[in-house]
Amino acid sequence: MAAAAETKSQESSLQSEESRQESGESRMRSPGPMASWESDLASIQHSLKFVMKLREEFICPICKGVVLNPQQNSCGHIYCFHCLQRLLEISSPSSPVCPVDRAVITPAEVFQDNCCKREISTLEVYCTNSPACTSVVTLNQLQEHLGLCQYEQLQCTNTGCKEVLQRRHLEKHLTSSCPRRRELCPHCRQSLHLHLLQDHLQSSCPEVEEECPDGCFHKVLRHQLMEHRESCPKVHTDCSYKKFGCSVQGEREKVKLHEESAVSRHMLLVLSSNIHLEKQVEVLQEEALMRQEEAQTDCLTLTGLQKEIQSLLQESSNYKHTISTAQRTLSRQEDVLSSVKLGVQQVSRGLGSGRDELEQLKKSLDAVMQDVLAAEALREHIVSLEENLKHHSGLLDLHAAQLSLNKQHLQELEVTSFDGRLIWKIQDFRKKRETEAKGQPPCLSSVPFHTGRCGYKMAIKAYLNGDGEGRGTHLSLYVVLMPGDFDALLPWPFRQTVSLSVLDQSGARNHQSLSFRPEPTNKCFQQPVAEAVSNVAVGFPCFIPLNTLETPRNAVFVKDDTLFVKAKVETAGLDQL
Repeated sequence: MAAAAETKSQESSLQSEESRQESGESRMRSPGPMASWESDLASIQHSLKFVMKLREEFICPICKGVVLNPQQNSCGHIYCFHCLQRLLEISSPSSPVCPVDRAVITPAEVFQDNCCKREISTLEVYCTNSPACTSVVTLNQLQEHLGLCQYEQLQCTNTGCKEVLQRRHLEKHLTSSCPRRRELCPHCRQSLHLHLLQDHLQSSCPEVEEECPDGCFHKVLRHQLMEHRESCPKVHTDCSYKKFGCSVQGEREKVKLHEESAVSRHMLLVLSSNIHLEKQVEVLQEEALMRQEEAQTDCLTLTGLQKEIQSLLQESSNYKHTISTAQRTLSRQEDVLSSVKLGVQQVSRGLGSGRDELEQLKKSLDAVMQDVLAAEALREHIVSLEENLKHHSGLLDLHAAQLSLNKQHLQELEVTSFDGRLIWKIQDFRKKRETEAKGQPPCLSSVPFHTGRCGYKMAIKAYLNGDGEGRGTHLSLYVVLMPGDFDALLPWPFRQTVSLSVLDQSGARNHQSLSFRPEPTNKCFQQPVAEAVSNVAVGFPCFIPLNTLETPRNAVFVKDDTLFVKAKVETAGLDQL
């Protein structure tokens, strides 16, 4: 009986101990974090070298390193907080034991030994970079020392560089020897990786000076090469009187001398060209007069057709009134006929003396039938009149469409350019831009212009609120090839250089210009299909930022709410038909 009671008492004490362990383990697993210097030393605690030999009680019996954040058990031994936590996690709740004396660890009796922690924190230790670094510091200051130690191994902070070197050499490496360091371009001051700087200087830096590629020996900033080419004395160009018939070509300076020495010849060419133009103007004026006469004739015809249609409509209205009257009469006659039939039936049943009345009723019936036939004929005539009205309405629409085409053709003849240049005046700029931003219309198109009397036909397209990647931020300008009357005689694909400009209205001539040379393989420069309106437009979706356009520094692009856009097609080497 005593043994049984003792056993029952032991079981009760074990259950109580298990409950205390569970509650204590719960507290062990949710303590406050280590001090920052202890958590930073966790990765190097086994490689630390102490000035004095480390006392046995300061060595964790689990990890064999210096104790960090010491926790003391009821048996008197101390452990690292994380070491003890792992030991409790891998052991069953009833069997965690001290690895030194195998005493049972009761989590509820474990506590943080702050006295031991203070002693450990003041232990002197050599720098982990010894013997290169001879510094001796206390353990709680080691991490702070390593943050300043000149012998600490660090990785280069430049992106892409994997070099590891001591802190004392890092600054020099970052500023002078790292192949991945960033340096400023000495010309445009743009920050670039060192391995990209040479390519930038050789090919893309806009502020690098280059010798003129046309051989005038001038050095020009790269971004001003295109502008320099407009005045370079070595550029091959045509005489400015080429459009009047002068065929001289060569370097600009020689062509300039030619222009100064051949003034009289050029004046004769201009005079001959003016005579030819006057004849063409006379022909155009005659053609315009003919068009006006045709338009007047069409207007007279249209007026006559309108009057004829009005009379037909009036006649149709009269016929409809007549038919309505006939229908009402027919309805009354049908009522009379019904009454007559009833009367005939009564007469047939009655006396034979009513034969005369019956004859009169028959005559009335015949008259009603004739009225019905007349009404049917009248209805057929009205249907014929309605078909005639539809025919005349169709003729009227055809005449109106032809008149509109004649007016449009006359307007194009008055403003058409034949020298490959066009200056397009866009008025009400802001209103049109706001309208375009709302989606109506999507873009503006200029009148067509030509590279010669029998040359290519082209037009400018402008998106005042931007197109594609420039929508809402840039002005977009394009040029489009259109089907022309002489396309079958012209060389294809189109190969002439095209320049687009936004003109400065301040008088300083600081125009904004961009050019492109067609790619022969691009479908946009092939011969336009006759059935199509035009080819796909080609140009610059980001021609000029809208804020630069409206508030430029040294130019005035929008004045009196008006913008001027210029297109110029290089006609050098283009034979005139």
